[in-house]
Amino acid sequence: MNAEQACDRIASIRRDGSSVTDPAELDEVWAALDTVRPEDILGAWKGTRIKSGHRVEEMLGRIRWYGKTFHSTGRAEPLICRDEHGALYSNAELAKGEASLWMVEFRGEATATMVYDGQPVLDHFKRVDGDTLLGVMNGKNVLDNGHHFYFILERP
Repeated sequence: MNAEQACDRIASIRRDGSSVTDPAELDEVWAALDTVRPEDILGAWKGTRIKSGHRVEEMLGRIRWYGKTFHSTGRAEPLICRDEHGALYSNAELAKGEASLWMVEFRGEATATMVYDGQPVLDHFKRVDGDTLLGVMNGKNVLDNGHHFYFILERP
């Protein structure tokens, strides 16, 4: 798979959010995309769960996950959620604090990575286009049946 095909596949996943995507295919999409630097992704991002059967999907639905906010490389809010009235807030309790952005190697490439402050979780990012990122959650006890959790971030 090349970068253009990977971008087309992400567009297809975004259009048809109800279909389940094979985690092995998401690994291929990830491999084809370009890395990104932390300073290039600062700001607010709206998240979309990619349905692949990973246990994190259900949890994010329950907490009404909205996305992530990268205020600076030293301060990020990993779990922006909606409260019962629809207002956005940072769910720092579930995230066990906030996070920071670093260049971290994952699968042989250094890319922007959000490092959670209070738990062994890393979210790696690659560029789909100027306003879209593909994220993959990594860390201790994150794998589900040997697979990572993938998600899409878009600038609102």
